[in-house]
Amino acid sequence: MTSALERLDLLADPVATSVRQLDDARIGATEIDPDLADTAAFCEKYGSPLELSANCVVVAGKRAGEVRYAACVVLATTRADVNGVVKRRLDVRKASFAPMDDAVELTSMEYGGITPFGLPADWPILIDPEVAKAPALVVGSGVRRSKLIAPGEALTNLPNAEVLEGLGR
Repeated sequence: MTSALERLDLLADPVATSVRQLDDARIGATEIDPDLADTAAFCEKYGSPLELSANCVVVAGKRAGEVRYAACVVLATTRADVNGVVKRRLDVRKASFAPMDDAVELTSMEYGGITPFGLPADWPILIDPEVAKAPALVVGSGVRRSKLIAPGEALTNLPNAEVLEGLGR
C-alpha cells in the first residue's frame, strides 16, 4: 500500500481533492482489478476480511418536495438501517437507496467505487460507530480500479461526518 497522497492518479477527482485537503498520510491507496471492486469479490480475491471493509451507500428521502441525500458508511458485515435511523436523521417520511444513475452523477464517482471521501459538501456522512473505531478499513476510491485503506478516525475527520449510533445492523 502506498500513501494516497502519492497515488492521486488512482482516485476519482473529488476523492483526490478530499484526500489532499485531509493531508493524512495514514490514508493509503492500492490498485485492484476493476472487475473485483464489489466488496465480496474483492475480499475473496485479495484475502481481505469482510469485517475490515466498509461500504458507502447513498440514501435519498423527500420532505416537502425537497430531496435530501446522505452517505451511510457501515461495515461490510452489516447493513445500514435506512428506514429507521437514517430516515429519522434526514427527517423524511421514507428513505431508500438513491438510484444508481443519481448516485453516480451527484458524486462524480463510479458505481461500485463510491466512498465517503469527496462527497457533495451539503451531504451528511453518517458513520457507524464500529467503522469510526476501526484501526484500518478498505473503502472505495471513487473508481473501480482502486481502493483506499484508512483508519476509521480519518473518516470521522471528513466535513459533515457524524457517528450515528445504530446505523449498522
